[in-house]
Amino acid sequence: MISLRNVGHRIGNTAILSDVDLDVPKGKVTALIGPNGAGKSTLLTLVGRLQALQAGRIEVDGDDITRTPSHLLARRMAILSQSNPLGSRLRVRELVAFGRWPHHQGRPRPEDAAHVCAALEALDLTPLAERFIEELSGGQRQRAFIAMTFAQGADWLLLDEPLAALDMAHARAVMAKLVGLRATGRSVVVVLHDINHAAAWADHVIALKAGRVVAEGPPAKVFTAPRLGALYDMDLRVTEFEGRPLVLHHL
Repeated sequence: MISLRNVGHRIGNTAILSDVDLDVPKGKVTALIGPNGAGKSTLLTLVGRLQALQAGRIEVDGDDITRTPSHLLARRMAILSQSNPLGSRLRVRELVAFGRWPHHQGRPRPEDAAHVCAALEALDLTPLAERFIEELSGGQRQRAFIAMTFAQGADWLLLDEPLAALDMAHARAVMAKLVGLRATGRSVVVVLHDINHAAAWADHVIALKAGRVVAEGPPAKVFTAPRLGALYDMDLRVTEFEGRPLVLHHL
């Protein structure tokens, strides 16, 4: 479980997160939803220790992240942020292999290569494995970064808008792969702007607005017209498709 207690974050005089108290369940796919500027990405980067924690406490499986050594934390959590700059010319296989660094520390073993091959296969990248990253489309590049987090083999995957630039088929395939990780005991926290992906695939949903948690629970609890209407400040309709909520809006 990821536990957040009284977590706050400010940029200058602006509060990005305020008094966030959450328990993110283990072995589930948890979706973070909410309008732009709600604090979703900031929350994810604080958990992943990409930003320093200013206020409150965050624990991952009972361990305080501010006291956990970086090499141990990297084995426990893999994080994909929105911005993933590349400083050098890399092939897809080389990028994905970076996910194994916390395990081999520069001395890769056959099992590390096996994890890389499995991640490439999972994200439909095996035919592109020897291509340079800059030769890929935006969607292919995004899948390569997702594959890197898969290869890391961490207990927790923290993914910020992983479906950005993906077409409909690949977005569905990625969500199906994330859901499939539950069978291996792994847990996923994912920021999603397409709320119907959250409705269709997530086990647990956390809705944020203006830096505060305004709703959380299973999709059926969070995805109601009144709650979503207040969250996004628009008139929405919620129906059902194959037992899951389906969100519609007026033209």
